[in-house]
Amino acid sequence: MIALVDYGMGNRRSVEKALERVGAEPLLTDDHERIALADGVVVPGVGAFPEGMRRLRESGLDEVLRERAAAGRPLLGICLGMQLLFDSSDEHDGASGLGLVPGGVEALRAPGLKLPHIGWNRVAWERSSPLTEGLGEAAAFYHVHSFAARPADGEDVLGRGEYGAPFVSAIARGEVYGVQFHPEKSSAAGLRLLANFTAICARTPA
Repeated sequence: MIALVDYGMGNRRSVEKALERVGAEPLLTDDHERIALADGVVVPGVGAFPEGMRRLRESGLDEVLRERAAAGRPLLGICLGMQLLFDSSDEHDGASGLGLVPGGVEALRAPGLKLPHIGWNRVAWERSSPLTEGLGEAAAFYHVHSFAARPADGEDVLGRGEYGAPFVSAIARGEVYGVQFHPEKSSAAGLRLLANFTAICARTPA
């Protein structure tokens, strides 16, 4: 069972349907115990970083997610959900994040190009990972974002896209994963990535 964290932000239902398509058993929930007991956790999200963190803190879900990560249980952040994994963001007046991945989130550097960046973008993998198994050296995914993560440790970078300049589009730190794109809107490649995450959850010891 994969807990899909329901904190009222964004693309919850579409991620739920995509997980079902790849054979997972998703549960859309904000229940702390169910999230704690799940085989894996997905943090979706569309919207502003400060509001996302406010909702997680008010519901106590921020501590549940930190505990899950500390226990070595698989966790995947999608779009805003990936950004929330970091220490902080410059968005609006700035805000602290979950602190699961060292680094910050800054405005996307795309000189001369429109923001937000909306559309398909090739993501080139920088190293191998069970999350990207079967996806070759690069794959195209659907992005919608104006901000991008900047990990403090380059070893956490899993893949980069390019929009005016390179940006980090996927990260992996232990069993904590994040993707800036929307796998649920990214056709076969997106479904393969979600299937890979489901497989990671299935083989991780409880």
